[in-house]
Amino acid sequence: MLRLPYFTYLQPTSIDEALKMKQDAGPEGMYVAGGTDLYPNMKRRHQEPKTVISLAAIESLRRVSVEPGASAVIGSGMTLTEIETHAGFRSNYPVVAHAAELVATPLLRNMGTIGGNLCLDTRCNYYNQSYEWRKSIDFCMKKDGEICWVAPSSPRCWAISSTDLAPVMVALDAQFTLIGTNGERRVPAGHFYNDDGIEYLTKRPEEILADVRLPAANGWDATYWKLRRRGSFDFPVLGVAVWVAWDGDTVRDARIVLGGVASFPKLIAAASEAIVGTDLNDDAIAAAAQAAFKPAKPMDNTDFGLAWRKEMTRNYVRGALEELRNRHREA
Repeated sequence: MLRLPYFTYLQPTSIDEALKMKQDAGPEGMYVAGGTDLYPNMKRRHQEPKTVISLAAIESLRRVSVEPGASAVIGSGMTLTEIETHAGFRSNYPVVAHAAELVATPLLRNMGTIGGNLCLDTRCNYYNQSYEWRKSIDFCMKKDGEICWVAPSSPRCWAISSTDLAPVMVALDAQFTLIGTNGERRVPAGHFYNDDGIEYLTKRPEEILADVRLPAANGWDATYWKLRRRGSFDFPVLGVAVWVAWDGDTVRDARIVLGGVASFPKLIAAASEAIVGTDLNDDAIAAAAQAAFKPAKPMDNTDFGLAWRKEMTRNYVRGALEELRNRHREA
């Protein structure tokens, strides 16, 4: 049985107190929210903090504001269950509620938070194993080793981003509020992630993701499609988030974002441009699906075969766009 290592557990009640604790702990301290990612990683010795600083008792991280026609604010400490069942999100931001309800299982959603999902560690078949398994292959570049076994000649780690909510937030152009010892800053969701399996966040180690700000739900629609082997529990091997802003029956602007195919949520500009100025007719949708298919380069580090996963990119982008078109026509 995998067991947690010994560590000191701290539970601050304010952001300032948490920052002070992290400063005192230094590199050996880590924040934890719901713990559904960090604690299993600690059992496998992926992360080995000596001090764990819980954010669960900080009430300011649990505030939420959702009003029709206005921007929304989601505290990073809101659980995924609270988001998926919140009447305001289901009414004004159904894509956010839908993505939240697709994460893991009900029990894990009761614990997992939106902040934790957005900061989820990147995943790989060679990394997400027990310590003994990883030791038998001389570890990997992401933890304790020097070689990325997915691409042995590569100078970088190719572990993939497997968060469901990150592609949605990039598609919506959400803003993230980060609070650290140097003050507060706000970054677009698309700038929060790096295309690197190890340094996958631009967040500084001491910073806390405090909240997520969503644009007002006026004149746009969005959807999220997730590919996985089982209907629950599994991480996505492909996530497709599509955001479309309408001007009458014409697409004024669009963003198509892929998850599960790279170390970061990948905005496919060519696919987005293929539908701008159209009424989402079949030709425009086919062009966007093909444009998303070309740069999708799934690696051999997760479930299913590479060629099939790549082909599913085209199918899922097409399906997501058809959903938005049909919903607009029925409105």
